[in-house]
Amino acid sequence: MTDLPARRLLLVHAHPDDEVIGTGATMAHYVSAGAHVTLVTCTLGEEGEIHVPDLARLGAAHADQLGGYRLVEWERACTALGVTDHRMLGGPGRYRDSGMMGLPTNEHPRAFWGADLDEAAAHLVEIMREIRPQVMITYDENGFYGHPDHIQAHRVAMRAAELAGPDGPEKIYWTAMPLSVLVDGMEAFRGSESNPFAEVEKPEDLPFGTPDAEIAARIDGTDHYAKKTAAMRAHATQIPDNSWLYGIAGDFGGEFMGVEYYTLVKGERGPGSGPHGWESDLFAGIDTGDR
Repeated sequence: MTDLPARRLLLVHAHPDDEVIGTGATMAHYVSAGAHVTLVTCTLGEEGEIHVPDLARLGAAHADQLGGYRLVEWERACTALGVTDHRMLGGPGRYRDSGMMGLPTNEHPRAFWGADLDEAAAHLVEIMREIRPQVMITYDENGFYGHPDHIQAHRVAMRAAELAGPDGPEKIYWTAMPLSVLVDGMEAFRGSESNPFAEVEKPEDLPFGTPDAEIAARIDGTDHYAKKTAAMRAHATQIPDNSWLYGIAGDFGGEFMGVEYYTLVKGERGPGSGPHGWESDLFAGIDTGDR
């Protein structure tokens, strides 16, 4: 690519729909601000559940065509967010959804969980050398909640950043959820029929949740939360109409849906604000002139 914008953001996700739930508002925010946003998704999500009954036979146990359908959903979601540069790692179908940890699907010959790390990272290095992103977003070591493909996406992204050298990102962020936000969310949903925390006694019982002092950035994309909701609706096979996510969107709008949080694991934190000095811009402290 030539004549790329001065600010370039790369996101590495595991399956179609992951990009929306955790980073949709951030992506829309930076697209709107004129940055070049590149989304790399590692699998087609072939092993996902299907929440549209008429499409049930697309699943892996029947026609095994869900991946192709989800590719279309993913493209529609990217359109809703304004993201025009979206790619499948190694091309569509190179790596297969591994399913949840410990299932036989982890052993599929094309399962992303079993992919050679350097080979998979090399596909991402090619993209890094093309777009030269200053900032990359991916998951933490546990893939945020323990899914093998999320863990592998983390490993591939971090290895690629190492291999890319000066063409790799100056700053690397991992998606995160502050414990204070989890506490607020649990309280807000208390007594709700769609309460996703109904069986959770305290935030620390969840597989995610980061102390507020460890959060580095808070991206306010509340002006774009409607785009995030539209992108979620594009993933109809994965996010049913009665999902608690839409409950958040309806009850609280951009307050919860439009704000996303990150920890910083590479690079220097730029200027921030509030009691913890959270950045409001992932490019804070970076010279975004041509490299």
